[in-house]
Amino acid sequence: MCGGRGTRLDADAEKPLFEVAGAPMVDRVADALAASGLERAHAVVSPHAPETRAHVSAREDLAVVETPGEGYVADLRTALDRVGTPALTVAADLPVLDGAAVDRVRDAFDGRSVTVCVPAVLKRRLGASADTTFERDGRALAPAGINVVADASEETIYETYDARFALNVNRRSDADLAETLLGGADGPR
Repeated sequence: MCGGRGTRLDADAEKPLFEVAGAPMVDRVADALAASGLERAHAVVSPHAPETRAHVSAREDLAVVETPGEGYVADLRTALDRVGTPALTVAADLPVLDGAAVDRVRDAFDGRSVTVCVPAVLKRRLGASADTTFERDGRALAPAGINVVADASEETIYETYDARFALNVNRRSDADLAETLLGGADGPR
């Protein structure tokens, strides 16, 4: 999912093209998907991010799915109608993901939809923003922005303390934290 405007990031570039440690976030996520055991990847774009659409269209490892840009949920439905389910979905603002992390989510799929969450306390400890949280069993959890969507109405929560799932870059402070976790602008990609 890479069709958002990224207004909270307050950047000149479209959010998916915002560079973290020397590479656009959408490339970091696409590279993680390519390094995983997934068969294929699609970049879901909207009219709100035309430069992102052009950028991902140039990648041979991504098929592009265009949506009307009516919001995350509506655009996700459009994308799922095109690619089918089950489908692993991931937001373009998770630049510290890698193939192994993606495979952990894929392996957690047991026929039910999977919502990946991290404890809100982990986000606070890292210094990452947490815009959305919910209570489960008396603890605050934050959705990670990576899920598996299946046809079944049943859903499972996959809770992890893995920092690779705890950092959605929504603000400059999140980008700075991602740079630190990745080893800086000259660090690993």
